[in-house]
Amino acid sequence: MGMPSMPELLIILAIVVLLFGAKKIPDLAKGIGKGIKDFKQAVKEDEEEERKEIASKEEPKVEEAAKETKKENA
Repeated sequence: MGMPSMPELLIILAIVVLLFGAKKIPDLAKGIGKGIKDFKQAVKEDEEEERKEIASKEEPKVEEAAKETKKENA
């Protein structure tokens, strides 16, 4: 079962227009677009938080290594 052909897509579009009406379709599209935008923003925020957590966990290790090299040099 592959992608629907052009006549099938037109039939689906006609059914959507009949169910929701021509005035509601732009509102539905706005809602879907806003949902996608919010989802992408949430994913981006999660990635930034993970990077901060990883960086904060690695900072003490770097500081300890620097202290050890100072002790060895002294």
